[in-house]
Amino acid sequence: MRMDANNVSPSSIRRDQNARLTVGFVLVPRFTLCAFANFVDVLRLAADEGDRSRPIQCRWKVVAPDMRAITASCGVSVQPQEVFGNPRLFDYIVVVGGLMDEMDRPDDRVEGFLRQAASAGVPLVGLCTGTFILHRAGLMEGYRGCVSWFHHQDFLSQFDGLRPVSDQIFVVDRDRLTCSGGTSTAHLAAFLVDRHIGKAQSTKSLNIMMINGAEDGKTPQPGLTLDFRTTDPLVRKALLLMQQNLDAPLSVAELARHLQVGKRLLERHFREALGTSPLSAFIEMRLLLARHMLENTDKSIATIAAESGFCDSSHLSRMFRRRFAGTPHVFRASLARPGRAARGETAR
Repeated sequence: MRMDANNVSPSSIRRDQNARLTVGFVLVPRFTLCAFANFVDVLRLAADEGDRSRPIQCRWKVVAPDMRAITASCGVSVQPQEVFGNPRLFDYIVVVGGLMDEMDRPDDRVEGFLRQAASAGVPLVGLCTGTFILHRAGLMEGYRGCVSWFHHQDFLSQFDGLRPVSDQIFVVDRDRLTCSGGTSTAHLAAFLVDRHIGKAQSTKSLNIMMINGAEDGKTPQPGLTLDFRTTDPLVRKALLLMQQNLDAPLSVAELARHLQVGKRLLERHFREALGTSPLSAFIEMRLLLARHMLENTDKSIATIAAESGFCDSSHLSRMFRRRFAGTPHVFRASLARPGRAARGETAR
C-alpha cells in the first residue's frame, strides 16, 4: 500500500510564499506512521479553512536521500517529494523515527542532512525514536531530549551519560524539539501552529481530530518511567518486561523463561542490584501505576485495579494500604480540591 504525503505540487517550497509555517519531514525506514500522521494532520487542518486541506498557512514536504518510497513499520509506503536540498527552505526539519531495530543501521546521508540543517540554524524536531537519531548524529549535546517511557532503557543502553526525559510528552529546548511519539506528536505540532499561526488554528486542528484540547509539554506520559536504577543488564531487561505487562503480571518463573535464564539466577541479580526480589519490584511498579491513575484520571478503583494487574479492588486496597498507609479511596479523597467535582474529575 502506498500513500502520498500531501497534495502539494512537486515544486519546491519558497520563502516568498504566504505560508507562515513550513516543515520538511525526514522519514527513516520502518518509521512510525502514527507519529508522522498525527503531526502532519495538525498542519493540514491548520493550513486552511475547515478541513479543505489546501496548504495555505502551512506547507510541508517529505524529503529524502533519493526518491524511493519509504515503508513504515505498518507496511504503508510514503513517496518522498524531493531529495535533500537546502534546509533553509523550511522553518523546521522533522525526523520521524521508527522501530528500534533500525537504530542499529544509521544512514550517513540522513545524519549529514540533519547536521547541515543544524549548521544552517534550522530547528530540528525528533518524533518518537527520532530523538535517538538526533543524538546519534551528535546534535543533542547540551540539550534535553524526550523519549517514550517504553524506550527509556533502550536509550540509556545506547547513550552513556545522557539522561532522557521520559516523564512528559514533549520537550522544547531552544532549537531542539523532541517528543515521545503517538498522540504527543499532535500536541507538539499544535504547539508549533500556536507559535506561528495562532491558538485558534491549533485548537481547531485538535478538535477536528477529536483530541480534547492541547496538552502542555510537561503533561505526564501515560506510561510510567522506571523508578528502579541499575546498570545490571539482566535486571534492566526484566524491569522493562514487567513494565510491558503491568495489566497481566507475569510470574517470576515466566519472567525468567522469557529472559532465558534460571529463576534463581534472576532472583540473585535482583538482590544484588536492587536489594529486593523480582516479585516485590513488580508489585511496587504496579502500585505506582495505580497511584498514578488515582492522581491523574477519574477511572473507578475497580478499573484501576484491573489495569494495574490486581485481582479486584479489594486486592488493590489491601496492597495499597500496606505500601501507602491508606486505601485508594482515602488517597483519592486527600487529592480533592475546590472545583474538582464541578470539572468532572472525581472518581465515577
